[in-house]
Amino acid sequence: MTTASRHRPPPLPTPRGPLSAALRAALLGTAPSEGIPDAADSPAYGDDLQLALYTLYELHYQGFENVPDTLEWDSVLLAFRGTLEDRFLRALREDVPPTGTTAATALDELQVEPAADPDGTSVSFFLRDEGTLGQLREYAALRSLYHLKEADPHAWVIPRLRGRAKAGMVAVEFDEFGAGRPDEIHAELFADLMTDLKLETAYGHYVDAAPAEALATVNLMSLFGLHRALRGALVGHFAAVEVTSSPGSRRLAEALRRVGAGPAAVRFYTEHVEADAVHEQVVRRDVVGGLLESEPELDADVVFGVRATACLEDRLAARLLGAWRRGTTALRRP
Repeated sequence: MTTASRHRPPPLPTPRGPLSAALRAALLGTAPSEGIPDAADSPAYGDDLQLALYTLYELHYQGFENVPDTLEWDSVLLAFRGTLEDRFLRALREDVPPTGTTAATALDELQVEPAADPDGTSVSFFLRDEGTLGQLREYAALRSLYHLKEADPHAWVIPRLRGRAKAGMVAVEFDEFGAGRPDEIHAELFADLMTDLKLETAYGHYVDAAPAEALATVNLMSLFGLHRALRGALVGHFAAVEVTSSPGSRRLAEALRRVGAGPAAVRFYTEHVEADAVHEQVVRRDVVGGLLESEPELDADVVFGVRATACLEDRLAARLLGAWRRGTTALRRP
């Protein structure tokens, strides 16, 4: 697929229930947006709610084929998104209650890198030690929902920061966006990885294959990024990703080498081993440190962002590893 065609808006995803079906009809103009059903009984982490939320968030990114750009700020759709976000956020706060831990402690705990995975709960350890090429392709397909727009959700926080935190955030994002070189944008490097693995590189192509657990990890970034009140949580999410990225990326690079993947596939993760080791220090010292220096009352929000990230990543890992150990696909469809 050419770069030009890959950057076209994707088609709307296939509905998974009454919420996503009514939303699709409203976006295509075949039914009024006022007819979207109440989300009160829909499971917060379920396929229908998470797909509907993903679809609404994508209106703020690449949009969709045959959907007018003006619907991005449709008042009825925004109100509907608000009800879905409330359910999602309430579920997260119930699963990640306050503990009194400080942001510094929460990040220190993430930096304790295990030498092994005795509990068998780490996707990167599994893929490094026994993952097949097919399982690595499934993993890349699911991660493409974020990596083909890598760093975009975190950019929402930049105008909500100031001073040292803003400078540090922009410095890291500058690297994520290729440091001025379009072919070095991390989203482009991931597309190269997908090409090496013989995967479709079109933006959003694998959304119908993605289970709710994968959608939720992507939705979390947009939830935090699109709300100024959650800026501390987004910084916590960003810090959690950067702190854990380097060792995880090293294992994934080893996994890809073991199964004979091409150099572009390996390069995406080796690039993150080096870059994120540096980013981790900038994020901790300047982004988190600068934010809490100017707004110390956001410490608990940073912790929430760190722990909510881990919570949803654990849910996704359980889905992936459970399927792979049973010898089945982790995708909703092959």
